[in-house]
Amino acid sequence: MEFTKSLIKGKLIKRYKRFFVDVRLDKEVVVAHCPNTGSMKGLLNEGNEVYLLKNDDPKRKLKYGLEIIKANKNLVGVNTHMANKIVNHGLNNNLIKELKNNNTIKPEVFFNKETRFDFLIEKNKQKSFIEVKNVTLFRGKKTAEFPDAITSRGSKHLLALIDAIKKGYKSYLIFLVQVQNMENFKIAKDIDSEYYKNYLIAKKAGVIFLAYRCKISSKKIVIEKKLRIINE
Repeated sequence: MEFTKSLIKGKLIKRYKRFFVDVRLDKEVVVAHCPNTGSMKGLLNEGNEVYLLKNDDPKRKLKYGLEIIKANKNLVGVNTHMANKIVNHGLNNNLIKELKNNNTIKPEVFFNKETRFDFLIEKNKQKSFIEVKNVTLFRGKKTAEFPDAITSRGSKHLLALIDAIKKGYKSYLIFLVQVQNMENFKIAKDIDSEYYKNYLIAKKAGVIFLAYRCKISSKKIVIEKKLRIINE
């Protein structure tokens, strides 16, 4: 996914009320929208380099949106709304080797009244649901982790993916790692032990878990490389 215009570099001052960040741009301080409701654990140190996208829509109160944070020398894509766009681009350009050459790709499809998955794909008459989780947490040099906070919604999606298998679908969950230089991925079971338990149940039931790292720059974010999942 290419950004619509060049990003503007600044320095993070603070995040507050979940949706706002103060950023220093040269001599002025601006308030930018934070498009990430997660904890953003490990990313919010004052002085971190950040990249903002300027928005010219007169209806929007905030003229800037936060897209990238540089933490521990790695660029991290923090806009959770970009995750599905990145995966959609990956599916359409065969960047995910397990999910190439699909006959159809449909975004945002309801599985039941309570659950909507990010994609429904079909290949050779086999239909598959895909759920995408955006990953920004890394506590080691080369290993990304999910989740960064307790996620009951994430556990609910795992159980629904199991239910989809029982109804004849294939089920995939893609951990989209928007962090540079990562080589491995694991579930952060110390942060959410219930999610880890449901991950193991889902894996045993046949849900296919994939972790892919993104190539990140101030011009675009695209799927780059498959990562090794190292949970036992």
